[in-house]
Amino acid sequence: MQTQPEEQTGPAEARLIEQRIEKISRLRARGIDPYPARFKPSVTSGEAVARLEKSEAKSGEGARTRSVTVAGRVMAQRGMGKAAFLDLQDAAGKIQIHARMDVLGDDFALLDDLDIGDIIGVKGPVFRTRRGEPSIEARSMVMLTKAIRGLPDKWAGLQDREKRYRQRYLDLITSERSTELVRMRSAIVSSVRRFMEKRGFIEVETPIMVGVAAGASAQPFMTHHNALNRDLYLRIATELHLKRLVVGGIERVFEIGRIFRNEGIDAEHNPEFTTLESYEAYADYNDVMEMVEQMISTAALEVTGSMVIPAPEDESDGEGEEIDLTPPWPRLDLREEIIKRAGIDFVEHSDIESLSGAMAERGIHVEPGLAWGRLLDKVISAEIEPHLIQPSFLVDYPIEMSPLAKSKPGAPGIVERFEAFAIGAEFANAFTELNDPIEQRSRFEEQERLHAQFGDNEMDRLDEDFLVAMEHGMPPTGGLGVGIDRISMLLTGERNIREVIAFPQMRTLE
Repeated sequence: MQTQPEEQTGPAEARLIEQRIEKISRLRARGIDPYPARFKPSVTSGEAVARLEKSEAKSGEGARTRSVTVAGRVMAQRGMGKAAFLDLQDAAGKIQIHARMDVLGDDFALLDDLDIGDIIGVKGPVFRTRRGEPSIEARSMVMLTKAIRGLPDKWAGLQDREKRYRQRYLDLITSERSTELVRMRSAIVSSVRRFMEKRGFIEVETPIMVGVAAGASAQPFMTHHNALNRDLYLRIATELHLKRLVVGGIERVFEIGRIFRNEGIDAEHNPEFTTLESYEAYADYNDVMEMVEQMISTAALEVTGSMVIPAPEDESDGEGEEIDLTPPWPRLDLREEIIKRAGIDFVEHSDIESLSGAMAERGIHVEPGLAWGRLLDKVISAEIEPHLIQPSFLVDYPIEMSPLAKSKPGAPGIVERFEAFAIGAEFANAFTELNDPIEQRSRFEEQERLHAQFGDNEMDRLDEDFLVAMEHGMPPTGGLGVGIDRISMLLTGERNIREVIAFPQMRTLE
């Protein structure tokens, strides 16, 4: 049997691996299969305890249940000689196993080759020890999986954050909180999906590999299809395909799916992430704002039991303020907020040179080679977002920042767009969608001109097939994009996106 080279595991761990492999050989020599094909538990650890409590309520102190069958991972082993106690962990929690030689008979010998991390099956009645601990009296025991590698220290757990992310399975085995986050994220996605379906939206799936990476301002990943001999991109948004469905008469449509953007990695960004995008015919951004605050507050209530979320404890600031998601949320005019927070009026600073100078005067980093809209986005990120702790909407953006949004009547140069924020981070972006194909083509062409001028690979791109679809007529539509990872951070109180993604992207170990 081969294991990883010693230099990858360390000499101490390599020795432990060899010892466990020797135990596998001993088990096989005794006719015991350390990896049997099947085993059927009758209850979880939690259900076993519930049965004991029911028996105690009926029969009083000293009650025992009928025999149950459980399976799980050995997390601790105590005792020696003719009796031992094991802590068994399954998906529902932990339960103690009481193993006695005079009860287990030949199966008691299994303990000699048992290690922390092994998965076993146990059968017996549930009782309460003299110390009050619900336990299963083991009357039979079987090895289900012999673990070759050991677990992290049971007291310290998995403290190395990088290792927690790289070896998430160990994190889940040793951390109840990490398991809780996986469950909460699943519940959040389920809540959002139910919410959309109750509103009459149809869920669809759109292509992940696309010919044009459009629908957002982001740099794509590229791949190549051999049979077609064609370069393709991983999608940076689902928007343009979903709008095609609206053109086709699917008037309420949404997709929850993976998005890929070739960007940096930090506490709020992962290059692959999950979004909800939705499009509703005959709705505008006011309707979408109402939907967002109802969606998020409903998810909070269903998943956490409250619309008020305890603030995450910031390492530098200590305990922060609670986040109240109860609708309605304030609508903040973007221009007014930038003037208030940064002292910059983007109407008065309507060219790159003027805006760059105003930013520099206020100590805001000016990245060279950016278009005007991208510079203003830097102002928002630096000066506005950190102050948006309670949920709120920033509304009415310059047209340069939103090539897919409809112009706001009576407000030249402004489009009907909002972004939703909480705990200092954006989690939703929405428009009253532009449905004038002539104007849409003109705006895309302007994006292509800026792309050529600035060499900015994050500029939105022209998608001719989408424009042809629009030319067949798209009804007035309200569109929405929600970051599922950001919502998960908000509702779980986590500050790092890698805590709410089961398998985040990681840098290569040197």
